[in-house]
Amino acid sequence: MKKPTKILVLMGSPRKKGNSAVLADRVAKGAKAAGAKVETVYLHGLDIKACTGCYKCQKPGARGCVIRDDMQAVYKSMQEADAWVIASPVYWFTMSAQIKLWMDRSLGFTTYAKDAFSGKRIAIAMSYGGDDPFDSGCVNALRTFQDAYSYVGSEIAGMVYGSAMDAGAIKANEPLMAAAEELGKKLAGEGLT
Repeated sequence: MKKPTKILVLMGSPRKKGNSAVLADRVAKGAKAAGAKVETVYLHGLDIKACTGCYKCQKPGARGCVIRDDMQAVYKSMQEADAWVIASPVYWFTMSAQIKLWMDRSLGFTTYAKDAFSGKRIAIAMSYGGDDPFDSGCVNALRTFQDAYSYVGSEIAGMVYGSAMDAGAIKANEPLMAAAEELGKKLAGEGLT
């Protein structure tokens, strides 16, 4: 019997009803419909300090980051999840500061297991206010995710992204909403046995 897939949704927008959050919620809806267990973490408002570049997390015997803040609980959720949904608006031609802080501090995650990232499936949900993903800077963030997760041995299972400025306006893009829901089903459908 297949155990339910655990999916962690990492919200990187300060707007809980913003466009990237709407996309991520739709991914989560698809995942839940396919039987997955979903946990959502809003990074905005958590006490996540910037990486100091001390590399103590990379020393033999290290167990996570030495900075004690809310990232410790996030590491636990990251470890328990089979897949992650990373949701971010485009701010100044790339991902939000909240997602960048989380990504930088993810270096400490490498000490939880030999190949902590290996086998994690990643979905990306992004929104931007420009006319297209190139001139808005969305492609910059997407490329960062592709490079980072290729480097650590994770699979990007899919990406959904679209243009909308006012909070929640992206809901009007029904083809994008349907694609987001299908991405959630895909994440859940690849559960572990």
